[in-house]
Amino acid sequence: MSEQALPDLKWNERGLIPAIVQDANTQAVLMLAYMSPESLRRSLELGETVFWSRSRQTLWHKGETSGHTQRIVEIRYDCDADALLVLVEPAGPACHTGEHSCFYRTLSQQLTS
Repeated sequence: MSEQALPDLKWNERGLIPAIVQDANTQAVLMLAYMSPESLRRSLELGETVFWSRSRQTLWHKGETSGHTQRIVEIRYDCDADALLVLVEPAGPACHTGEHSCFYRTLSQQLTS
């Protein structure tokens, strides 16, 4: 997809857009990351996810060192054009902890009357 074919996405004040990554086969939510215009272009070119690392301030090709890449099946954007949904076929766990999904913990909450 050429840059001209990209929709008018709404990037935040840092020039980023949140990207929810979901397993295309199981529908499990794997992770939330951020993309810059450059990482989105690279993702489309490679067919694998490339994100912007907010902590390292650099592009991050998911699985580049671990081998746990994410092959892109489809990228969708929401009605406000300010968030992406990236459907992938993962080659291994998404989380750096080794968990399949970054969302493996449950927030406990006590209800008070």
